[in-house]
Amino acid sequence: MNVDNVLNEIQDLNLTYLLLAQRLLQEDFATALFRLKIDESMAEVLLSLSARQLSRLARTNQFLFRLGLDDAGQLQALTNHKREQGLGQTHAALLMTATGDAVAARQG
Repeated sequence: MNVDNVLNEIQDLNLTYLLLAQRLLQEDFATALFRLKIDESMAEVLLSLSARQLSRLARTNQFLFRLGLDDAGQLQALTNHKREQGLGQTHAALLMTATGDAVAARQG
């Protein structure tokens, strides 16, 4: 895979993420804050951006979002243990919540 293809894919993912973030925020603001792991001021800025601004912001060589899990142990816990589908999703939600709480504690 060449560098130009990778850059185009990163930019496409960034734009998709930004558009999804806006849609989530418009549909259910509080739930979106939780799922996106952002604060209200960041959410308000995202909602205020025009399509042109989103497109310009997406055109970078870096991801604008990051993996919601902070360590390999959490990833392994989610992928290596066989659970019922419903319980696996619940476990993932609990881990993601704990990760968000830890990030908020470090920032606050």
